Amino acid sequence: MNKQIIRNENVGEEYIVATHKSGLKIYICEKKDYSKTYAIFGTKYGSIDNCFKTVKDDEYTCVPEGIAHFLEHKLFESEEGDAFSRFSATGASANAYTTFDKTCYLFTCADNFYDSFEILLDFVQHPFFTEETVQKEQGIIGQEISMYDDSPGWVLLFNLLCALYHNNPVRINIAGTKDTIAKIDAKLLYKCYETFYNLNNMFIVVSGNADAHKVLEMCDKFLADKEGIPVESKGFDEPKEIVKDFISQKMPVAQPLFAFGIKQDAEDKSVKRRVETEMLLEIISGHQSPLYNHLVSEGICNRDFSSEYFEGRGFSSVLFSGESKDPERIANELKNEITRLATEGIDEKEFESVRRQFLGHYIMDFEDVETVGDSLVTCACTGEGLFDEGDILKNVTREDLVSRLKTDFDLKYSALSVIDNK
Repeated sequence: MNKQIIRNENVGEEYIVATHKSGLKIYICEKKDYSKTYAIFGTKYGSIDNCFKTVKDDEYTCVPEGIAHFLEHKLFESEEGDAFSRFSATGASANAYTTFDKTCYLFTCADNFYDSFEILLDFVQHPFFTEETVQKEQGIIGQEISMYDDSPGWVLLFNLLCALYHNNPVRINIAGTKDTIAKIDAKLLYKCYETFYNLNNMFIVVSGNADAHKVLEMCDKFLADKEGIPVESKGFDEPKEIVKDFISQKMPVAQPLFAFGIKQDAEDKSVKRRVETEMLLEIISGHQSPLYNHLVSEGICNRDFSSEYFEGRGFSSVLFSGESKDPERIANELKNEITRLATEGIDEKEFESVRRQFLGHYIMDFEDVETVGDSLVTCACTGEGLFDEGDILKNVTREDLVSRLKTDFDLKYSALSVIDNK
């Protein structure tokens, strides 16, 4: 197994990247002075991967929306029982999640790490689906979908994505709909599993109190001895323009909810873009920004106002959301502030304050094994390095941020989503 040790003297940290013969990448960050260990076994397979083929296929296979999430639920089951019971016996806390572009199975523990790690390697590689259990799961996930449909925050987000994106499947609920999951059967689940859960498309991350040599020995022993098969998801034609600039829906809420988004070009997936965009969001509307303090002091919004860089494989945008009695005014205030910063530039003291804040968080993040593990998941999915962010933060300039603002915050491609009770 090929192995590389990557070290950064500035933060005094290192991690290992190893490549299994199947093509699977293994990321290990040893923290032997810590009591907790965190492990993830993931695949680059999410809700947007509904039409796909491997190099061995002549045609694309298209499957119902929500199948990646459905498969995540089903994989915990086996003929001997469910994986949660096995983890409970070792004292580990296990979970899983499906996003737009990946699915991860994980656990944390303070003891018996290697026993729990063996369970993780075992159940993820041994699916067990029957028509009877699939039908049972359709009812369970159908109830989950009903909860999403009744959640104002969830509806707010997907309404905004539908306003921003024409064809990108990111506009589709990760869990699908009751109609789409009704079309899922055991045969389709096995097809998706065999395609996306081949080791060439997967990764393993371990962070915390574990010995890297033993982790790699276990991977060699328990990972399937199979050839990795490259997989390809079918592309889609997504125009630069948005669908509409406003969308509203009535739901029982105490105060209107808003989500304001700006659609971006999805081609640039660099760490530099992510760091600069997140710094800009803090400067525009972070809790120390003039705009945030103005909006809160005037009672235009409450302190739950937030922003995020929403990006993944094939999509990229910035989102601002919260509660406000006047969502349209919030959107206009955001537009005015973005325009002002692009025209006047960014104050030197404000820039340096945010840069130091980000550097501080970057260094402190290495103290938490779960944060390190999640960052390594990002590395596995994007190919970036764990220490890239620190190098960028040391060298980024105000001019870089203004340039990014003018390029990626084009208000022609913005939309406002509102949930109101009126």
